[in-house]
Amino acid sequence: MFVDELSIEAKAGNGGDGVVRWRHEKHKPRGGPSGGNGGRGGNVYVRGVRDLNLLSKYTGSKIFNADNGADGRKNSEHGKNGEDYIIDVPVGSKVTDLNRDRVFEIDKENELVKILIGGSGGLGNEYFKSSTNVTPLQCTQGKAGESGSFLIELGIVADVGLIGFPNAGKSTLLNALTNASSQVGSYAFTTLEPHLGSFYGYTLVDIPGLIEGASVGKGLGHKFLKHISKTKMLLHLVSLESESPKNTYYTIRKELSDYSKLLEDKEEWIILTKSDLLNKEDINEVVNIFDKFENRVFVLSVETGDGLKELADALVSRLREK
Repeated sequence: MFVDELSIEAKAGNGGDGVVRWRHEKHKPRGGPSGGNGGRGGNVYVRGVRDLNLLSKYTGSKIFNADNGADGRKNSEHGKNGEDYIIDVPVGSKVTDLNRDRVFEIDKENELVKILIGGSGGLGNEYFKSSTNVTPLQCTQGKAGESGSFLIELGIVADVGLIGFPNAGKSTLLNALTNASSQVGSYAFTTLEPHLGSFYGYTLVDIPGLIEGASVGKGLGHKFLKHISKTKMLLHLVSLESESPKNTYYTIRKELSDYSKLLEDKEEWIILTKSDLLNKEDINEVVNIFDKFENRVFVLSVETGDGLKELADALVSRLREK
């Protein structure tokens, strides 16, 4: 099961307590103070990794705790610091601290961000020794570590997003360009989660099928509109077997616009797919409609390979420019 949103609880470690201890010296009932300070509690971090399915591994356990610091010891020994806790999240995640109104963006692999601070250790009685207090009896307790509730939201970081109605050919094209082995079928919503593939070192993502009303929660696409926001450009696939390719195109454009103006303004190429299903005259009629747009337009059939190389060459060239 693909999980792109997860609520968790996390707590940094408490600081260890300082202690009252004394040195043992011959012929003296009590030596000097030797109580050590408590150790610091462990911090909590989030770290970016390249695993889009990582959040699904956390669904069984949503509580993450760093270790507490150890109490101070005799002979001036300080307590051991608590071990930090690192929560791995997919690159592209947004982590919201619901208690403090803070947001952390994790956009790079191995990026490490501290989200909770461990409590400081308490002070042992040796700390309080002075010329006027040679046998201090006081010590302090360690401080509590921070705790909080967090919402982790996955935003896929990709160079190119493939969008369009279900069965526009997105999975088929992704497989042809990247060998991603995305599931392909002849019915709507074959793809239930985003699929990615590598294309000359660039990342392409097949965004699950959008439908009319996706921006307000209809169908499956509303769950994935947010993933389009971080792509550099869009390939908008329109099937030539559609009853009205122009209306099909504008329906998806409206959903992008309704969801976010940022999506509306992204560079977009129009890919007219399944050209093997129409005769040349009908294809030219559709192309003439889209040629009036400012977008680059490509006509292809993955089944026959027609137009595929032209698109691939143009795409890699454009991505290198970007």
